[in-house]
Amino acid sequence: MIDLPKDTRQQAVSSIERYFRENMDERIGNVAAAGLLGFFLEEIAPAIYNQAVRDVQEKWRFRVDELDCEVHEEEFQYWRKFDKAPGRRR
Repeated sequence: MIDLPKDTRQQAVSSIERYFRENMDERIGNVAAAGLLGFFLEEIAPAIYNQAVRDVQEKWRFRVDELDCEVHEEEFQYWRKFDKAPGRRR
């Protein structure tokens, strides 16, 4: 189960109570809202968490793939600067 800090949990319970007050035909009490939040955290939150991890992994894979383009250095370049110099004998 995903655990929330106490203040975050309290804000979530208040938000659930407000949602019911403004959008449903009935009110929900503090204890019932906390129970509903607990259900969501145990049942649904892991799916959201796992999707977020997959999203971050995809973004990091993209960034790592770009890394080679950003920092790549050509190898064995010392002699090329002499080969390109005008009037250079070979």
